Amino acid sequence: MKARYLLTAAVALTVGHTVQAASLESTSATTTYQRQTVDGVGIFYREAGPKDAPTIVLLHGFPTSSREFDALIPLLATRYHIIAPDFPGFGHSDVPSPSSYTYTFENLAKTTNDFLDQLKITKCAFYLHDYGGPVGFRMILSRPERVQALIIQNANAYNEGLGPKWAGIAKYWADPKAHPEVVDVFMSLAATEQRHTAGTSHPERYNPDLWTDEHAQISRPGQREIQANLLYDYRTNVASYPDWQAWLRQHKPPTLVAWGRNDPSFIAPGAEAFKRDLPDAEIHLLDAGHFAFDEANDEIADLILKFMAKHRS
Repeated sequence: MKARYLLTAAVALTVGHTVQAASLESTSATTTYQRQTVDGVGIFYREAGPKDAPTIVLLHGFPTSSREFDALIPLLATRYHIIAPDFPGFGHSDVPSPSSYTYTFENLAKTTNDFLDQLKITKCAFYLHDYGGPVGFRMILSRPERVQALIIQNANAYNEGLGPKWAGIAKYWADPKAHPEVVDVFMSLAATEQRHTAGTSHPERYNPDLWTDEHAQISRPGQREIQANLLYDYRTNVASYPDWQAWLRQHKPPTLVAWGRNDPSFIAPGAEAFKRDLPDAEIHLLDAGHFAFDEANDEIADLILKFMAKHRS
């Protein structure tokens, strides 16, 4: 079985007349950039690794895209098949008008499930980050047979994981017309930068192109309405936490939680709360912020590779 996703190298180890073969891990880590049309929407995605290896699907957060995984993908793709799509309205995927595409987390989940169906991904591990959490949990609940394992990185599913800023966002949920300033702050350049750098112990590891490019993306025409719709719909995620928790208790998938403990948005108690429903989950609180892999990429990759090796079957 292992030979299917290992490259066999004929390494001549001459002992008398005996020649032995040694196997090396695949070096098939080149990322390709592709598109699929799903329900009339063009979905851009990154793909890497051997296609006959176990698949890990990486689901990105706000306000970025699958680009956030650029440094992580090559470290995983030597052993795993990696798929990382951009949600509709994000990155290089199509940005249909809100009049023709309903921007809710339920609809993002449906489109992404349909995308995996088209790629014939019937089994996979899911990596959930930020918005990838509510999209991923909805996908998982609707298609539990697809789930082999969960890797959760600052993707919240518990009330105790919501940092202080969510009190202000709750006012927007209660009366969006009365609080347009919440969206203005949410989409500002300062907030975009702070999602990366707030709480960091290693500011020198952050490329400023990250937040300048992300802010340029969400400043495109039509983006304010799209992101305001999703921010308003986020209230349905908080309301769904009990359902997600019940699913975890019932199914108990192998779960790795690798969490930037300095994240001011999704705070560390949200990581520790997974133990309540998943007693066997691995919980790692890293000295990092919301985009933990920006500063702890090697550490997270190592945790994932060890975790996946234990649960490969």
